[in-house]
Amino acid sequence: MSLKLAIVYGSVRSERVGIRIVRFLERAFAARGHEVTTVDPLEYKLPLMDRMYKEYPAGGAPKELDSLAAVWLHTDAIVVVSGEYNHSVPPALSNLLDYFLEQFYWRPSAIVSYSAGPFGGVRAAMQLRAMLCELGMPSIPTTMPVSKVKTAFSEDGTPTDPVGTERRFTRFALELEWYAGALKAHRSQGVPY
Repeated sequence: MSLKLAIVYGSVRSERVGIRIVRFLERAFAARGHEVTTVDPLEYKLPLMDRMYKEYPAGGAPKELDSLAAVWLHTDAIVVVSGEYNHSVPPALSNLLDYFLEQFYWRPSAIVSYSAGPFGGVRAAMQLRAMLCELGMPSIPTTMPVSKVKTAFSEDGTPTDPVGTERRFTRFALELEWYAGALKAHRSQGVPY
């Protein structure tokens, strides 16, 4: 089943290395037959949230928010790529997600976390799991942590351990596809409220 996936990247740093993982994921999911849209907060340049998207009058939201709302509503699943900042999620990622709520409902999410050290951003991933669930897009059980991100992928997103990375990605992708397919089928029949 071909799915529409949104990859959400969380960093706006000038020398961000997590973008390498995004490049890998774009190619890997496309190779599995999925349509991929990448959402990069650096491109949207959203101000700090003053009000949620739903709090704007009809037709009164900034065009960037309208564009993002359309991405979320036409997506079957959301893959969040997050670094770990002070054992938590990057502020740009939190800001981008916090603008929305209902647009995320009934879609699964999946977490790819990373860090410069050996833990692969798992502390941020656990906080992100609670946040995503509250936003109406619970995360799949499997996460994909990436340790020592500066050496795990080349600039173009090629993994330095292709066998290990492919093995971990395949399990991650299969699980996401299962959840996304199930929720897509159920959404087509209606939602609880």
